[in-house]
Amino acid sequence: MKKLVFAVLLTTSFVMLAVWQRHFLLFELPGSSAPPPLLDVVEESGSSYWYDDYFLVDQIDSQTFAIGEPRYYQQNFSYLILGTESAILFDAGPGLRDIRPVTNSLTDLPITFIPSHFHYDHIGNTITFENVAVIDLPYLRRRAESNSLKLTWAEHLGSSEGIAAPTLEIDEWLPINSSLDLGERVLQVLYTPGHTEDSVSLLDTKSGMIFSGDFIYPGALYAFLPTSNMGDYLVGAETLLENAKFDAELYGAHRSSAPGLPLLATEDVLDLRAALIAIKNRELEGSGIFPRMYKVNERLDILAEPSWLQNWVPDSKD
Repeated sequence: MKKLVFAVLLTTSFVMLAVWQRHFLLFELPGSSAPPPLLDVVEESGSSYWYDDYFLVDQIDSQTFAIGEPRYYQQNFSYLILGTESAILFDAGPGLRDIRPVTNSLTDLPITFIPSHFHYDHIGNTITFENVAVIDLPYLRRRAESNSLKLTWAEHLGSSEGIAAPTLEIDEWLPINSSLDLGERVLQVLYTPGHTEDSVSLLDTKSGMIFSGDFIYPGALYAFLPTSNMGDYLVGAETLLENAKFDAELYGAHRSSAPGLPLLATEDVLDLRAALIAIKNRELEGSGIFPRMYKVNERLDILAEPSWLQNWVPDSKD
């Protein structure tokens, strides 16, 4: 009997440890701690061109450029957004190649780099930008000594590819819902947590165009990561819907397949909100164990933790 009790206690302890360390086990054990080999060059859409053998440029309009990394397995896309006086670079990829020569070939305007969130495949890592702006959240401010913010493992997750978490030298803090005047073009900073607790999207107030980072893009949305929160995801979806035009174009940070841009629409955000509510109410069935996959629509899935681990209480981030 004592042996049985001991075995049960030991098994329970291992299970609890695995649950507690689930994110570490998921990201560290399977990885080789090195970036994977580059993908082969494939034929892209007629509107795009190769800057070199790695970066792909697609001109969305006269003042907006998508800069893709289709040979990197995550198929990242960053966005150069121009006004008449200044420009924004929204995301910078994993830094396997320096994105700055690409942006410098497209504009002479001063560029501010804004990461959509702090994951390693978006912040450029060893690349140093002249001006860096991040979302103004109290917990980040408290950590940023002299505006130097050392990213944590959970925020960065780069160790799975051998990329060390950098320290960001912050030049500007962006209040939630603040406006960025680029000269005859204004962007609104939308706080859209869920994928991470520091995720932001940018809204072009005139055209209605939205740059959504990893909050929403074609393919599988990740809501099971160390700083993911299902309650936050629902709040983020509501924020986008409160600000988006009914026919808004949403440009995400990853595409699921070539060719083309990771483009979605307002109806996809509506479907995401509906799916999140259905998951919360246990009305939408998922598949798999960890992560658990829920179908949103033909363009989107959401990968979440099992229902008993899902957190539906929005985090205030005080």
